[in-house]
Amino acid sequence: MCRCGVSTDQELVARVLDGDRNAFAQLVETYQRPVYNLTYRMLGDPREAEDAAQEAFLRAYKHLERYDPSRSFKTWLLSIASNYCIDRLRKRRLTWLSIDEPLPPHPSLTSDAPDPETSLIDSERNRAVQELLESLAPDYRAAIVLRYWYDMSYAEIAEMLETTESAIKSRLFRARQMLAQRVRAGDASELFMAMESA
Repeated sequence: MCRCGVSTDQELVARVLDGDRNAFAQLVETYQRPVYNLTYRMLGDPREAEDAAQEAFLRAYKHLERYDPSRSFKTWLLSIASNYCIDRLRKRRLTWLSIDEPLPPHPSLTSDAPDPETSLIDSERNRAVQELLESLAPDYRAAIVLRYWYDMSYAEIAEMLETTESAIKSRLFRARQMLAQRVRAGDASELFMAMESA
């Protein structure tokens, strides 16, 4: 399907609202990976991330009439997913990292044909990054993930998390301070350096 412009999503939404369920399936197909990646970075567990991604799509479908066509559909959908993850994290007493399953790699850490040593280094780096993310409070984690994995602007993040740009800047600053305290050694220092320069 050609993704020539923002209107494509808006047309699909209009078709869904007119009763075309196949149009929503196209939206799911288009955004399932970004939504899953977000829920995975937020929750850290593949099965829980799958459940959260499904729930985000269900909520989007149920409340599709609330979607404002002047906004990006992707931003609206990721907002639903991130807010759902924040709610889940707040209900958790303990957060944990599944060591049974590898993390999906961050795009900047992959190569076309990694050798075993590179794959091992990437896996260890991803595990360290995920541990750092899980050490943050849900609101801070959401801000970090949206800013550094999705390259969203302060304004977009503020809109998604229903707060102000200055609050987002403050969260990111505090989150980087917290991460700096935890990053005294190891591969995760590269992530911190990237955040410091952003």
